[in-house]
Parts: sequence; structure tokens; C-alpha cells
Amino acid sequence: MLVMVSDYTDSVCRTRRCFEACGSADNLAAIAILFSHMRSQLKRFISQMEPNSIAIIPAAHEQTRSYDTEFKFRQDSDFWYLTGFPEPDAIAVIDNSSKKPFTLYVRPRDPLMETWFGRRYGIEGTLKHFGCDQAFSIEKFAGDIAKHLNGHDHIYYRFSVDRALDGQILDYFTEQRVRRLKSAYPPHTIFDPTPIIGEMRLHKDAKEVELMQTAATISAQAHVLAMKKTKPGMNESQVESLIEAYMRDKGASGVAYNSIIGGGDNATILHYVENNMPLKDGDLLLVDAGAEYQNYAADITRTFPVNGKYSAAQREVYDVVLDVQEKCIEYTVTGNTVKGRQDHSIELLTEGMKKLGLLKGKTSDLIKKKAYLKYYMHGVGHYLGLDVHDAGRYFKDQQARNSKPFAPGMVLTVEPGLYIPPDDRSAPAKYRGIGIRIEDDVLVTKEGNRNLTSAVPKNADEIEALMAKARPKR
Repeated sequence: MLVMVSDYTDSVCRTRRCFEACGSADNLAAIAILFSHMRSQLKRFISQMEPNSIAIIPAAHEQTRSYDTEFKFRQDSDFWYLTGFPEPDAIAVIDNSSKKPFTLYVRPRDPLMETWFGRRYGIEGTLKHFGCDQAFSIEKFAGDIAKHLNGHDHIYYRFSVDRALDGQILDYFTEQRVRRLKSAYPPHTIFDPTPIIGEMRLHKDAKEVELMQTAATISAQAHVLAMKKTKPGMNESQVESLIEAYMRDKGASGVAYNSIIGGGDNATILHYVENNMPLKDGDLLLVDAGAEYQNYAADITRTFPVNGKYSAAQREVYDVVLDVQEKCIEYTVTGNTVKGRQDHSIELLTEGMKKLGLLKGKTSDLIKKKAYLKYYMHGVGHYLGLDVHDAGRYFKDQQARNSKPFAPGMVLTVEPGLYIPPDDRSAPAKYRGIGIRIEDDVLVTKEGNRNLTSAVPKNADEIEALMAKARPKR
């Protein structure tokens, strides 16, 4: 595991307080590096805005889980990427025509609320720790909108993300039209900042790769633990618990997405998340789980035998998927494209389905008819970063013809699979109910690529050896 900013935090908010409490020079230097990195990202965003523009970027809000309880708060990824500010209900105002371009509106300190719900940075703490030029109470923002927007040619804002804020901004424009633009000069062009931020987020720098490698390493170790501990008679929920507890113990804030722990034919359900069924001797177990570390995601899938030994039929399907996965990893290099890789996976898996007797006919005809969709119905991978399905366009045009080429700094999953329904009478009986997916996280480099999750074995012999070694000898 790489040495990171913190091995025991789940947010920068908590990270900074831990560092200030222990006060070591190394820790303070580490947090300074992290925030210097985020300020660099903000500067890059500002440099790509049109002249005389202003951007309004909202933080996330807490979300109700049920009645009067909330889900654990997770910051909006774009807001986090530009500001590093960890609290809800904040707004960043970025003005590239001002000598003070970065303003944060945040929740003020409130002793009563902090007693009930946790500490806040407040205005002074925000100014001290987050590199903004100005900070104000969020309660002032509505009254300051006109002051910020007047005189700018362009505004960068994402509509339909924060409906309350949408209303405030639209009210401003409505008021200007009522005045017939006689006393103010509102922006005449509205840009969605997503294409700029998405393209920035798509290409990870060295610091982001470091964070992602830590998320990947924690996740890989959790998968290895699952292989060692799983045995017949356990419940899917027990495997889920030991994986997620391990991730938290090693510094992750939690999971990057709902874990998929599918035993037997549950593995043929792509996003199976009930995770509540017993694991039977002779079944396969598909585990799709990844940690989130400093808001960066990992995403790993392995499929292994509950009893530690693949059956002959399971091994036949498994080896087909593994061969395709390894070839698609080889394909994930600079210059090749997203669509090219998907087509490559389809061709290889179609050949594999023919080999297994799942499909019959000429490969090109089967692909043209999309016969493969019966057993392989998803993409071979996606972007990975602050979100498990990360920002960035896959195509350069609206017709989805001009596919984006891979470039250094991109991180993508590689996850082919085969899913044979238990009631599929057209499939050989020995394969029915088998679902297999194998997934790694791959960083594209100038020289080729780097598998961030290679620490988890995926060769069937290696998995069997690992599981056998972990079991007590009789």
C-alpha cells in the first residue's frame, strides 16, 4: 500500500482535524500538498472559461434516508474536484474577471447545530483552510446573486442538479427581463461546465493516480480476504460484511457503490444487491465490490468457487471470460478507442460462446444479429475516478460514431462477462445458472497500461491455490 495523506480518514474535513491534532510536520506538509493539488485544478478550470465569465458550482445536500434520518453525506464530485470543501449546502462562485476569483458560501458556525450534528468550518475556518479569496454565510447568497452576475458575458451553471438554486438563478434573469435590461447587464450566454470539468476529471494526474491506487489496493486485499474466508454454509451478507469492514479498517470511507455478492444463479443478475442468500457447496460466487478512498473509487469483480474448486463446466466458462478480459486489457492502450474495445470484446466473446455451444453460426452474422446480447448484455468497461461511473464523454459526436481514443491518465475498468440464465433451455445443461464477470481497473500510460488491481488473483489455478492454502488441513 502506498503512503497517502492519511491512513485513517474518510474525508478531508476529518483528515485536517486529525493532522492539526497530532501536529506533525509531515502530516501538515501532506495536507498542504493535497490542497495545493485542488487549487491547481481550480486554476485549470478558470483558464478554460470564456473571458468575463462567472461559474456557480453547488455542493451536495444531505439526502433523506427515511423519515428524519439521512444517508451518510457524500460531496458532489465536481464541487469536490474544484474546491476540496467537504460540507453540504455550500456554493462556489468562480469569477475569472475578478482579482478575487474564488468565493465560497458556507454554513456559518452554530453551536447548537454543531452539538447535534457535528463541527462546521464556518466562514473563518473556510478562509483559513480552503484557499478561497472570500467566504460568506450561505444565507447571504440569494441577496448576492445580482452582484455576482451583473456585468458578466457568460455564466457556467448546471441546471437540474440543485432545483432550489435553479429557481434563484432563473428568478434573477426574470427580474432583469422585467426591467428590460435597463439597469443591469446580465450574462447573455449560459454554459454547462460539465464538458470542461468532465474532460479534466477524465485525465488523472499523478496525485489522483496515487489516491486511486490506494483505493484499488484496499479493494484488492478485501477481495483476497473474501476468497480466503468464503465457505459453504455462509450467507452472501457475511461476505459483504467482511469485505466492507476490511475496507473501512484500512482507511476507506466505505464502498464506492453497493456491493454485488451473488452466489449461484444470483450471479446472472447484473446488479444483484440483495446479498442475503446462503452459499452452497458447488456454487460460484461473484463479488463486485470496490472501496472509496478520499472520494476516489475502485471497482473489482472476481468470480470464484464457494468450496474452493471450480467444476469442469464452471472452469470452461471461466477460462473463456478470462481470456477475453486479458485481451481487452492489452487493447486498453493509447490510440485505441472505447468503441473499438467494445467491438473487440463482442467478437471475442461471441467466439467464446460458439466454443461453449451457446451460439451457433458464423461469427459476423451472429454479431450483426446481436445474438451475443443473450449472454453478454453490457459494456466491457467504463471510466473510473471520483465516481465509479466517472465523468467524461465516450464519443466526440452526438451520433456516437466518433469514439474517444484512450490517452495517458485515463482509468477504465475492463469487465467482460457471461451470464447464462438457469432456465435457458437452449444452453447446454451443464452451463445453466453460471454467471461470471472478471473486472480490473486499468490506467492508460504513455508506455501502455498499468493494472491497478492486479493484486487479486484471477487465474483459476491461482484462485484455487489461494483458497486451499487458507483452509485448515484435514
